[in-house]
Amino acid sequence: MTLQSVAVLLAAGGVIGYLAGLLGIGGGVLLTPVMILVLTAQHFPPEHVVHVAIATSLATILFTSISSVRAHMKHDAVLWPVVATLGPGILLGSLAGAQIAGWLPARALALLFALFVLFMATQILLDRKPSPHRELPPAAPLVAVGGGIGALSSLVGAGGGFVSIPFMLWCNVPMGKAVGTSAALGFPIAAAGTVGYIVAGLRESGLPPGTWGFIYPPALLAVAAASTLTAPFGARLVHRIPRKTANRIFASLLYTVAAFMVYKVTRAA
Repeated sequence: MTLQSVAVLLAAGGVIGYLAGLLGIGGGVLLTPVMILVLTAQHFPPEHVVHVAIATSLATILFTSISSVRAHMKHDAVLWPVVATLGPGILLGSLAGAQIAGWLPARALALLFALFVLFMATQILLDRKPSPHRELPPAAPLVAVGGGIGALSSLVGAGGGFVSIPFMLWCNVPMGKAVGTSAALGFPIAAAGTVGYIVAGLRESGLPPGTWGFIYPPALLAVAAASTLTAPFGARLVHRIPRKTANRIFASLLYTVAAFMVYKVTRAA
């Protein structure tokens, strides 16, 4: 990579690490557009750019999740029983999602990514109040929910917060605990999804030397180095700001990311 590309990824990693800690997301969805620009500048094959960008962005969550969770644990904001129950479904769903993504054409994957992000941004911005008596479901349905979260997250390179946080808020989990728990869920999603993307990429031809399947290690390391430093600062702030403010920040970022992806798809048409 060029020094310019490394500088861009370090800067992006710092910002996204902070937002990951603040919003309980892995940061993969926010990082993907930046990764696409960097990989395009590195002359990656166009048919693989989106796949490698999503896969590498997902792999960075391995690092931001650990850093973010350590900060949230200081506020007792991680619901570990929920993490343990959702975990098995998330692992299976993440592995499956990565394989499906590997079969999709780049434009179809980019469009799916944009539509998913638009939908989640709208749901968060509407902030519909759940029934006051609603609670998290029992273990068996919760495992199934984990499978859905894992599959969607792996498919679009997200850490799961875009699905798990709205779901937990819908079940009347307080915002701070929903964010902290989502940060913990990001690790199994990223671990399974990363393995899945490595396996899916091994059957593809035309990937540049140095890639691990669909993972591009130099970009991964640059982002991880910066994001692990800044994630704890964002995690501290989320316990001090109003829920509506966090929701608006979250939704605004998602709309921006979705608009960029739609632009990329239409430009390539």
